[in-house]
Amino acid sequence: MTHRESGFTLIEIMVVVFILALLAGLVVPKIMGRTDEARRTTAKVQIKNIEQGLHLYKLDNGMYPSTEQGLSALVTKPTIGAIPQHWREGGYLPKLPKDPWSYEYVYISPGGHGDYDLISYGGDGEPGGDGKDADIESWNPE
Repeated sequence: MTHRESGFTLIEIMVVVFILALLAGLVVPKIMGRTDEARRTTAKVQIKNIEQGLHLYKLDNGMYPSTEQGLSALVTKPTIGAIPQHWREGGYLPKLPKDPWSYEYVYISPGGHGDYDLISYGGDGEPGGDGKDADIESWNPE
């Protein structure tokens, strides 16, 4: 006859903690009414990550992708326009994110505010707007 001690293993406790954290991450923002603010913050972070890829692309190739080449030039080597001579195998981003509202980011190069403009049109997916529908722009940190 074997005697077994009762109690929880570390793995069981970790699984429960993970599930509780996951539920809190999904439920708390909705309860707090801050989903719009969280989406805007996520879009700003994604824009910064895309900008890092754009800067690395320019360092390797001496130019930013054209508007025609688009942001996809950060993931796959362009086949149109000025073909980059030193495009990094594997690309500059693993994949192109959509903004938190599931729209494509707008990329214009050369941009009206510098070498490029990178924009999320917010919740409505249209230029302009206020509140949750306000544009998030690479040149405007607010």
